[in-house]
Amino acid sequence: MVKLAIRKPEDDVGKAWPAIAIGLFVAFGGVLFGYDTGTISGILAMDYWQTLFSTGYVNTQGHLDVSPEQSSAIVSILSAGTFFGALGSPLLADNMGRRLGLITSSWVFILGVIFQTAATSLPLFLAGRFFAGFGVGLISAMIPLYQSETAPRWIRGAIVGAYQLAITIGLLLAAIVDWSTQYRQDTGSYRIPIAVQFAWAIILIGGMLVLPETPRFLVKKGQHEKAAQALGKLRRIDPKHSAIEAELSEIRANHDYEMSVGKASYLDCFRGPMLKRQLTGMGVQGLQQLTGINFIFYYGTQYFKNSGIQDPFTIQMITSSINVVSTLPGLYAVDKIGRRPLLLWGAVGMCVSQFLVAMLGTLTTGQDSAGNIIVYNVAAQKAGIAFVCLYIFFFASTWGPLAWVVTGEIYPLKSRAKSLSMTTATNWLLNWAIAYATPYLVNFGDGYANLQSKIFFVWFGACFLCIAFVYFYIYETKGWSLEEVDELYSEVSSARKSAGWTPSTTFAQRRGAHSTAVDEKPEGKMEHHSDHSEHAV
Repeated sequence: MVKLAIRKPEDDVGKAWPAIAIGLFVAFGGVLFGYDTGTISGILAMDYWQTLFSTGYVNTQGHLDVSPEQSSAIVSILSAGTFFGALGSPLLADNMGRRLGLITSSWVFILGVIFQTAATSLPLFLAGRFFAGFGVGLISAMIPLYQSETAPRWIRGAIVGAYQLAITIGLLLAAIVDWSTQYRQDTGSYRIPIAVQFAWAIILIGGMLVLPETPRFLVKKGQHEKAAQALGKLRRIDPKHSAIEAELSEIRANHDYEMSVGKASYLDCFRGPMLKRQLTGMGVQGLQQLTGINFIFYYGTQYFKNSGIQDPFTIQMITSSINVVSTLPGLYAVDKIGRRPLLLWGAVGMCVSQFLVAMLGTLTTGQDSAGNIIVYNVAAQKAGIAFVCLYIFFFASTWGPLAWVVTGEIYPLKSRAKSLSMTTATNWLLNWAIAYATPYLVNFGDGYANLQSKIFFVWFGACFLCIAFVYFYIYETKGWSLEEVDELYSEVSSARKSAGWTPSTTFAQRRGAHSTAVDEKPEGKMEHHSDHSEHAV
């Protein structure tokens, strides 16, 4: 039976709240991610912005606007920037460190915000979107990395999942600010929502200046004394305490074994036993995007407007609020119920919701000769919005936070930064593809698919794939340290059997036994031990 509260294990020495507070603060970086992706939906629907940035295109309502191709480029170029930023994150994370890497990434993001705020035409606006995206891509790969390496194992899922909560808060704040400035007939209509992002970046930079580096990065760099000091700060106990020494011993033993078989390259992430883990992470991040969540937050305002909703900005605020509130039960349940059940039932709920939205939209709307939407049944459209909200609930409480949780904890220390960069880049690659293709799939006119509400059948199909993916590939990692997750993958070949696994010994004990066995063998007769071939990446 599931307990009613998440409690610190009795054998955990020291305080838990410092590491929890630090992890939750670092999650604030998700506000940059969510706000930046969310604000563009409202900006694209603003009359003043459409007129100022138009190059002569007139929309179906007879108003100056950017063309569907330009709209596609504006939305998708952010995702293109984030893709390259995520791939480049190991250069900062593995050389400068997780902490200084996040600070540098925030300054890259600020450069992009400056360009967007100053823009009065598309070229500079597009450049700003790209640089802001590059910064967000760096940040989005490093925040789960920092959190997973500092969080106590018994609440790691909730802390890493809080990153998604911050993303949803950013989306909600974007909807509120867009709503507040939508009727302004000056550059403040779009400059105010964009310039607000300076505050988010400065807050993150200020916090990272005083927070410690992760102990696992310091072990990776051979700075064991600093690692003990950092871990002591996180646990609020003396760095020389036996509990600190035992935890660092486990981290060092795991890392030393990994390094004994060489450094990890990007190619090594796809070799041997690491292939399953790498594809699992990339799969869960790719499928998270294919569920269609960003269609709602990139193009939702315009979609609701086309569907005959009188106040689409208000609907966008409602959906964003549901997104925030629905994330909270997921953060509670991830360390109580586990990763596999939440992801599985979340996929089922999303699948059913998307199918109903598609059916209602397809059967109760039509178009005139100019491509304008004709609503035959307003009640059915409202029911469709209700099912969109239900879909958001299932996404926000399961796949939203858990995709980051899973990818943050399944990789070994040696390749963690590189593996995470590729899983995050997969998220952004699909994000870009969806953002770029959606106008062509949805809009009316020559060269466009004009799917309108039928686009939800595509998201329904992807959600159906999510069910099978979880069943066959997602391991249950609730409650285990990152080093124990390594052992889990080395000993359990099927994800379906992972929930019943328990570790028998610590990695440090196994390394000690291994070293003793090697020392006792006559010279020239050393044997290769392959008990933990999972680490031989």
